[in-house]
Amino acid sequence: MQTKASNYHHPQASSVAVIGAGPAGLMAAETLALRGIAVDVYDAMPSAGRKFLMAGKGGMNLTHSENSVSFMTRYAEREAQLTPMIGQFDAAALRAWVKDLGIETYVGSSGRVFPVDMKAAPLLRAWLHRLRQQGVRFHMRHRWLGWDEQGQLRFATPDGEVCLPARAQVFALGGGSWARLGSDGAWVSLLRQRGMDVADLQPANCGFDLDWTTFFKDKFAGQPLLTVAARVKHSTQPMRKGQFVITSTGVEGSLIYALSAALRQQLHNQGKAVLELDLLPDTPLEKVLTELEHPRGSRSLSSHLKSRLGLDALKMALLHECLDKTEFSQTQLLAQAIKALPVVLKATRPIDEAISSAGGLRFDALDENLMAVQHPGLFFAGEMLDWEAPTGGYLLTACFATARQAATGAANWLENNLDDLK
Repeated sequence: MQTKASNYHHPQASSVAVIGAGPAGLMAAETLALRGIAVDVYDAMPSAGRKFLMAGKGGMNLTHSENSVSFMTRYAEREAQLTPMIGQFDAAALRAWVKDLGIETYVGSSGRVFPVDMKAAPLLRAWLHRLRQQGVRFHMRHRWLGWDEQGQLRFATPDGEVCLPARAQVFALGGGSWARLGSDGAWVSLLRQRGMDVADLQPANCGFDLDWTTFFKDKFAGQPLLTVAARVKHSTQPMRKGQFVITSTGVEGSLIYALSAALRQQLHNQGKAVLELDLLPDTPLEKVLTELEHPRGSRSLSSHLKSRLGLDALKMALLHECLDKTEFSQTQLLAQAIKALPVVLKATRPIDEAISSAGGLRFDALDENLMAVQHPGLFFAGEMLDWEAPTGGYLLTACFATARQAATGAANWLENNLDDLK
């Protein structure tokens, strides 16, 4: 039953409502406020930017310093849609914006860009302070429930349900990962009820399950596999160097996340995915074969491989885990396996464990300003849109850029429809 709290402050009818107080929502609010538009931000959580703060616990990776051409390839199938938006707010612009908040940044050895103190909290505090000075109003513990018959926004609040007007609405509710921090994907059904085309949310930058033997997972779960290279089997992409972690259920970590989109697609198409590992990426196949053919005398094969090739206990165990006795007994097959070991993956980890999600509102349902074609006045940004990217600052950059695009579109739409809105 709908109720209204007697002391509830109703926003001005001329305001824009921003639903979601994560980085995309906050950037949309700031973009609108700088245009002189009254902005009300709503979020289900008690405080703003919770996922932003969690992402910063391991070091707040803001963006990446690589050249713009390489940068945009990280968005794969959505490169064409995102290039114009990120071109308006690229890595350099993002760093300048952070500096304007009083936060200095630096480029790490990996090319990733971080605040000097590596923390998200000081940046968020400075940002929220500036937003409030700009007149942005925050309404926390407001869970969006959809729209009423008049198109007003419905919210569940501690004082009951309220329906609130807004002439334009910018949605930035995040994807489907990290439900406890507010990104639960509950909006998918609400948009579909309005006839909007939403691709199913799927885990991105995620781990994968496979069937380890009890011995292997008991001994090696939690250990990192260092100095390897990997690709998706049958992929035309070159091997990518990096590292990842063995888990009790499978694999996870930066190298796995970088390949997660292609692995997930292979799983979808074939029912399984094959991760191909090069256990000695700095040693050519010919050298591996030469060392394997070197007489080993009375030494065991494991001792021989450790001595001649430097294979550690984890890599040796992984070979035993994935190969049969025949492959181990034939030098040529063993050499090929060391350079291209097939590891069969059977499923992604649950979406709520993923760093981000794929899927969302399809770009075909939106115009160039990220307004819903069939619903004028409704704009969308961030992970609610159907794109994905690897970790490395690419996620946050696109969230900021799409938010600026949606907010600018909302401001322009309001100005162009003033007479109709009176």
